[in-house]
Amino acid sequence: MELSLHRLRMLRELHRRGTVTAAAAALHYTASAVSQQLAQLERDVGAKLFERLGRRVQLTELGVVLAEHAEEILKSVERATMALEEAQEGVTARLTAGVWASVASGLLPFALSALAKEHPGIEVRTKELAPEETAGAVRDGALDFSFVIDYSDYPMPWDPALTRVVIAVERLHAAVPRGAVPANTVSLTELAEHPWILAGPRSHFGRAVRLACQRYGFEPKINHEVGEQATALAMVAAGLGVTLVSDLGLSLRPPGLDIVALTEPPMRTVSIAHRTASARPSLQLVIDAVRAAAAEQGLGAAAPLP
Repeated sequence: MELSLHRLRMLRELHRRGTVTAAAAALHYTASAVSQQLAQLERDVGAKLFERLGRRVQLTELGVVLAEHAEEILKSVERATMALEEAQEGVTARLTAGVWASVASGLLPFALSALAKEHPGIEVRTKELAPEETAGAVRDGALDFSFVIDYSDYPMPWDPALTRVVIAVERLHAAVPRGAVPANTVSLTELAEHPWILAGPRSHFGRAVRLACQRYGFEPKINHEVGEQATALAMVAAGLGVTLVSDLGLSLRPPGLDIVALTEPPMRTVSIAHRTASARPSLQLVIDAVRAAAAEQGLGAAAPLP
């Protein structure tokens, strides 16, 4: 009997989450793909691991036994990977990272270019996720590390199983249609009468900006609710409203808008999250490269707050 680590990881997620749909979402697969792989795992084992109860799938006693062993097997594989890296003279590794648009465009190109020159044996692959999803994907083993954010007005809840390393400290700026704000600086209060373009309240960014506006005594009048920062900036350039954008997000700005400094800017901290039990040498080299890239852009973790 040969057991696939890929299928064992799916079994572990099914055991943790209770449904194929939830397991698929955690691993970023379709439910159909997970169902097919679990069926193949059952054939590999040659025993009944699942039973259907209506539309739900439940583990049999043998399924639970294998799922519990899967947890230990996957942890052992992670420990073995760390030991192999530590024993090598030159580090060779493949890591998968969770990113979002402004990090992928404004920070990673510089960091990964420098990393490739210094440590060509390290390959970093990326998956773009919503910032709210990246930490959970690391915890569940779908990613080796991810970028996560905290806002001064809305800090993230934190998982004690994860370690967080601060990479950059960003300011938020006002993005306004060309000529809409003639001054060099503007307060959030002065933007209260403008129509806003903003992510939904369930996103960390959308929630953080709403809380910052409330702290200044107003609810933003949101005419356009959009999730992508590049889309919001394009709508600002078209004269449809104002929004806020971070330092890294400035790499996404189109022509036709003004970036105006806020008198008391909300702050955003960008960190790398990884499983505490998985501090691989290759991961530390990646962290060092990203921190150096952030520092070169004036966004280092030690950047003074205003």
